[in-house]
This record gives sequence, C-alpha cells and structure tokens, in this order.
Amino acid sequence: MSFYLVAGQGAPTAPARPGVHLPTVRPRRYPSDTTDAEWTIMAPFVPVSGSESGRGGRPVAYPRRDIVDAIRYLTRNGGVWRALPVDFPPWRTVYHYFRTWIGDNTLNQLHSNLRDQARRAEGRQTGPTAAIMDSQSVKAAETVARTSRGFDAGKKINGRKRHIVIDTTGLLLTVLVTSAAVQDRHAARTLLTAVRMCFPTIRKIWADGGYTGQLVTWATATLGITIDIVNKLAGQTTFQALPRRWVVERTLAWITRHRRTVRDYERRPDHHAAIIQWAMITIMTRRLTR
Repeated sequence: MSFYLVAGQGAPTAPARPGVHLPTVRPRRYPSDTTDAEWTIMAPFVPVSGSESGRGGRPVAYPRRDIVDAIRYLTRNGGVWRALPVDFPPWRTVYHYFRTWIGDNTLNQLHSNLRDQARRAEGRQTGPTAAIMDSQSVKAAETVARTSRGFDAGKKINGRKRHIVIDTTGLLLTVLVTSAAVQDRHAARTLLTAVRMCFPTIRKIWADGGYTGQLVTWATATLGITIDIVNKLAGQTTFQALPRRWVVERTLAWITRHRRTVRDYERRPDHHAAIIQWAMITIMTRRLTR
C-alpha cells in the first residue's frame, strides 16, 4: 500500500523569511488568478527567495505571485504542466516550486494559517472541537503506478482514495491518500492518530456507516475521540442531506470542482494531496476576501 498523509498544524506557524516580494507585471486574465487582496494575505507565508540574505543563491527571476497563480491555474483548470500558458513562468520553474514547497513545509504552513484565519473570521477558535470524516475514490490516470493504485470494489473504481477530516465549517484538517483498495476503517486509524496529534481539542467526529466496528471502540479508548456514526435513512436509495455528513460531502464537491482533482494524474500520492490543499487554499482566500 502506498499512501501519503498531510496533517494540518495544530498551532499558528510563523511567516516565511521576511523580505519584499518581486512585483508582478503579468495581467490578471484567468479566474484562478489571485486578486490583490488574496495575495496580501498569502504573501507573508510564501518564501521571498530560496536563500537567506548574505548566503548566496541566484537572484529571484520570477515573482512568487506568478508561481502561485500558475499552480492555481493548473489546479482549477486541469491540463498538464508542460501546457501552462506562456504568460506564466516556465513550467519547469513552476513545477520546481510546487515540489519544493511540499518538501520544506511551506504549503502546509500556508494552508494551516489560512484555515486559522478563516475560522477566526467566522468567530470561531482556531482549534476545532468536532470534525467530520469521509473518503472519496477517484479514477487514476495512466501516470499513476500500479504500486500506488487499487480497485475499490464498492465503487467499481480503479485508482486512489482520498480520506479527509474537516471541521464543522467544511475546511480541511487532514488528508490521507491511499490506494482505492484500502478500506475506510483501516485508513481511519492513521488519519485519526494524526488528528489527535495536531488537533488535541477535537473530541467528537461524525462519520458514515463505513467506519463502524472496532474502530469506534479503539478511537474512544486509545485517542479519547468519540465517533458518532450517521447512518442512512431507512429505505434511502437516492441522495439525501444527512445531518453533519452533508458538510463533508459539500467539501468533496468543492474539491472536485477543480478539474485536476476529478481524476488522479499525479505520479506521487504526496502531489495529489498537495493539489487538494491548493484547491482548498483557493477556496479559503476567496472566502476571506469575499
């Protein structure tokens, strides 16, 4: 089984190294482009340069805002890295920063701080006390290796599965990417352990019938988390908005509005998790600057 876990930070993280971002001169022509207001709240958490002052390194050639806009364009509109429009920086440069920001925790810090700001804007504490858990299987493209994909017999899908935990407003807390063959209750142990470590204030999680069994007892005894199973209504054969569960289903719908997430094109599971984070970053910046 190949998987990748992204857990949000439980406490506010510091901004990136101080400095002044190179201004952009590229016209804002795509719906996915950052507005001035969005960039203002994102810029403090995007590294200004690749090296510290006085320690050498190449000078910045492309504004970081253009790099961010290119990643958001790919996330929202799909396509391939090599087909990025020519008004963005070269695709190799954009892809380099996409990978670098995963590895140096920049992406996780950016996502976590925006989520904290979004919660505070709604009058909530940054540490949630309750959450909702669910999963979604997606077909995998031919670029996904056989070792990191599987067959979901229930959904009849060959690909990967993304397991997510969200807060009660629909914002992403944790995402785990596995083979689609992995059962929800098996992946949930890894997912819940990460939730307990990063969000110790959470005491209750709502989930669907796929998480019943020993998982409920284990979560209470080991992690101190109560799992409340929200079952389907008697005789239900079509979609109905069930209490609490509709919130996570709405978040999954938000994610799949971004075309890069409709199918898993990423060779590595951590890249697919990162695309999900970028989708949520766009959602949160739009919410904060609405």
